[in-house]
Amino acid sequence: MPEHEKPVVVPHDPEWDAGGRELCGLLRERLGPSALHVDHIGSTSVPGMAAKDIYDVQVSVADLDGAAAVFEAPLVALGFVRAPYLRDHVPAGREAAEDPADWAKRYWSQRGEGAPDVNLHVRRAGSPNERLALLFRDWLRATPEAIPAYARFKCVLAGAVPDTGTYADVKDPVVDLVAVVAEQWAATTGWSPHP
Repeated sequence: MPEHEKPVVVPHDPEWDAGGRELCGLLRERLGPSALHVDHIGSTSVPGMAAKDIYDVQVSVADLDGAAAVFEAPLVALGFVRAPYLRDHVPAGREAAEDPADWAKRYWSQRGEGAPDVNLHVRRAGSPNERLALLFRDWLRATPEAIPAYARFKCVLAGAVPDTGTYADVKDPVVDLVAVVAEQWAATTGWSPHP
């Protein structure tokens, strides 16, 4: 997630679904039992959604530091590089109510070298950031009528900002708004992160 690069959002690629499944399978195999869940998340996991051509994968673990130590060697062998991002954005209105440590994560990325580009987010199972990533994905999958508006927003934003860091800073409040609606949907439908 180099913050200085210009974001490029492309139309949905139907191959992202199979690519995400293959990538999650490989990571499950290589990371072993410390990886409680491995999920394809983010825009490439949503049918019809425009996205940066970068897979987002979430690995849910019981202990962040323990998992980071176990994961380092297999991830390096796969071409991943660890980055210093240790916390996710906390949605507006939740900062005062929640412990910032609940939004902790560990992060690796893989770029090029004959493999797909990947952002790998390692989050504690049951944490609010683990839940939000899955809720956001599942709400969009269940609400296809929202996809054109969100995709258009991302395309316009990518064309208007100078770098990925600014792109994320502007997109976060929009994700916060979607999360409010998605939480209402979750309460109504009985949705849970790992049924």
